[in-house]
Amino acid sequence: MITLTWVYILAGLIFMAFAWMSVTDRENPKRLRNAAFWGLMAVSFLLGSYLGDLGNGILLVGLVLIGGIGGLGQGKPATTSPEERRTLAARFGNRLFIPALIIPATALLGTLVLAKIDIGGRPLFDAKDPTLIALGLGVLLALVVAMAMFRPPATAPLQEGRRLMDAVGWAAILPQMLAALGAVFALAGVGQVVGGLVADVIPMNGPLIAVVAYCLGMALFTFIMGNAFAAFPVMTAAIGLPFVILQFDGDPAIVCAIGMLSGFCGTLLTPMAANFNVVPANLLELPDRNAAFNGVIRAQAPTALAMLGANIVLMYALAFRF
Repeated sequence: MITLTWVYILAGLIFMAFAWMSVTDRENPKRLRNAAFWGLMAVSFLLGSYLGDLGNGILLVGLVLIGGIGGLGQGKPATTSPEERRTLAARFGNRLFIPALIIPATALLGTLVLAKIDIGGRPLFDAKDPTLIALGLGVLLALVVAMAMFRPPATAPLQEGRRLMDAVGWAAILPQMLAALGAVFALAGVGQVVGGLVADVIPMNGPLIAVVAYCLGMALFTFIMGNAFAAFPVMTAAIGLPFVILQFDGDPAIVCAIGMLSGFCGTLLTPMAANFNVVPANLLELPDRNAAFNGVIRAQAPTALAMLGANIVLMYALAFRF
């Protein structure tokens, strides 16, 4: 049976390769720092289950220290030049998207079809994580197809991957860290505290008020935290579950789905979502990329606000069958 452990091993080996390539990249003045950062990431994926809470905590502190004190450097991997990329783009045209489309197609197929296949009475995929496992298989399949189509050097996928990860830097692990922080907040009872404060300020005397408070709260807390997965357990425990679902009998599936989407609206608006809003501005070399609200955020703001308003209407209409 294929379990999520195999995906962790694959990710760990890739980060280990990034670490080794960083060590050998003498054109990067921070090559040892990069190697240490990606090496710790490799250890977390390969050995995290054996390190225990204390060991993983120490590893996390190491990642924060490396990323926060001086940051990571930009490596110079042996890869194609901009001219070569333009030539390949002109040659392959829209076929360039084939490997990228294979990944979501495989994830969908794995969830709907492959997860139901049994071999010798045992399921092919672990029933707990079929989508994530299929996503990993999709990446491998897309890699094989891309290598067959473009015929690059054997190390090209790893070199290009390292180039991208060096460009993103420490922000690559920001979603996981913020999601973990949200779980810590939920276990610490922050949701109940926030819920009590909200109830003291806003009279929850109707479902519409509760829906508005939940959707706006998800967007605002995501704006502050930088990640909707961090905001979700807190705001759902504070407002979504006790008021929208339990007090006013809102449909849990609809409330949670649209609540998460409201959080994503906050993601579009905040510089705290560095991997979504700061890194793209740096990669695009926008002239205002160092501003708190750069061009990426300003371009997304109208869509985010329109979606947030639509979410309030949809949740009120669908969750309560109006």
